[in-house]
Amino acid sequence: MFIPVLRFTALALGLTLSATPAAFAQDGDAAAGKTVFRKCQACHTVQAGKHRMGPSLYGVIGREAGTAEGYPRYSDVMKAYGMVWTAETLDPYLENPKKAMPGNKMHFVGLKKAEDRADVIAYLKKASE
Repeated sequence: MFIPVLRFTALALGLTLSATPAAFAQDGDAAAGKTVFRKCQACHTVQAGKHRMGPSLYGVIGREAGTAEGYPRYSDVMKAYGMVWTAETLDPYLENPKKAMPGNKMHFVGLKKAEDRADVIAYLKKASE
């Protein structure tokens, strides 16, 4: 009886009962993330210094946005973003890049499932070790 009331209250407040993006990122499955990353690999790699249409994502977690060494095609918006990529900052960007950073050049609609984003973040962490 308590759970339906809690659920109704949470929904009425516009909240969800799912885990936060940070919690998902901590619990992400790197092996599953490698599979999800196939959606990204047309433009990105996880090899240090190997850029494609987009920058290498090796070491992206902990790096300031728009600063991958040797990558020349960042948008002015990305270069001026001034944020360090963490699980918490990557999650909304991976969900909807255009909404999270209007004017960026990334031509990707995003990963709508929180689990997919958490898995990709876990994969990016592991691939950068």
